[in-house]
Amino acid sequence: MTESRFISSAVSNGNPYSTKWEAPSNIALIKYWGKTEPQLPKNPSLSFTLSSSVTTTEVHFLPSGKEEIEFEFYFEGALKPDFHPKLNSFFERIKTYIPWITSYSLKISSQNSFPHSSGIASSASAMAALSLCIMDMEQTLFPELSKADFNQKASFLARLGSGSAARSVEGPVTLWGKNDIQNEGSDLYATPFGANLNPLFKDFQDTILLVDKGSKAVSSTQGHQLMFNHPFANQRFVQAANNLADLISIMKSGDLDGFMRIVETEALSLHAMMMTSNPYFILMQPHTLEIIQRVWKFRKQTQIPLCFTLDAGANVHLLYPEMIKDKVRSFIADHLASFCQKGQYLYDSVGSGAKKV
Repeated sequence: MTESRFISSAVSNGNPYSTKWEAPSNIALIKYWGKTEPQLPKNPSLSFTLSSSVTTTEVHFLPSGKEEIEFEFYFEGALKPDFHPKLNSFFERIKTYIPWITSYSLKISSQNSFPHSSGIASSASAMAALSLCIMDMEQTLFPELSKADFNQKASFLARLGSGSAARSVEGPVTLWGKNDIQNEGSDLYATPFGANLNPLFKDFQDTILLVDKGSKAVSSTQGHQLMFNHPFANQRFVQAANNLADLISIMKSGDLDGFMRIVETEALSLHAMMMTSNPYFILMQPHTLEIIQRVWKFRKQTQIPLCFTLDAGANVHLLYPEMIKDKVRSFIADHLASFCQKGQYLYDSVGSGAKKV
């Protein structure tokens, strides 16, 4: 399958259109770290789609007649020209696939349900929401588009803005990247896990402990680039593929012990790549490590299936089944909140994907 299938034959009808979409963030369980242009992953990944942590984006499409993409971007009510370079790059990448967009001027208004720098991937939800608005406009110009094709192309476009955004269109669990388990797996867009996902994982909980809300010393984009010539890169890509195969089987069977082992291995492997790159860097903080140690001790003492994962930062995502959430939340409040910046943490859970609002 090639990118050419996503080139639209839709033609502008010269009419204005407005649409609004809500897209969730996601938390990767199998981590993608390392990519090639244009936003293609060096290894497959798998993620939980979140429920409450969303970006809501409204786009007004106004006919311009200028044959070039024009836009204004507002974030939480304020005009934000500093976002223009990233959006310009995005539009340059996608205009081949949606040539009709050059006939319009766009007014884009976006807001998050979660605070900035809170350990939640806002670029994933933001690019997914914007791409869904664009696809909604395309469907008015090309009504024959099926739901499956709509979602695939939305994921494809979102990926060109932010790799992990490919996984923020559908839910509750999505995979992105070619792999040996899914025949339909693709580097170009993400696909749903499928009907054989164990019900245990459909309402899994994610509590995000806000250890450090400051800007990261090294951006994810820089981190991905450091995988080129990394001494352990090839071994890491093999590890991720093997862990994905194991985790898919585990998430069909409902094996919580296996789930926790793979998820925590992946989190620590991600940070091991950061600590062994050139230049090397550490994004975990002392409180990150203290939380991990306390989670391990709690799990050993109680046999309660609580585990952690980490994104490219210091904050900790705690994952656990819905049926034990009261016990886990008591543990968080009593024993972990003190290690969070200003005692802050966010409750979330697995969700069903993006929706029009």
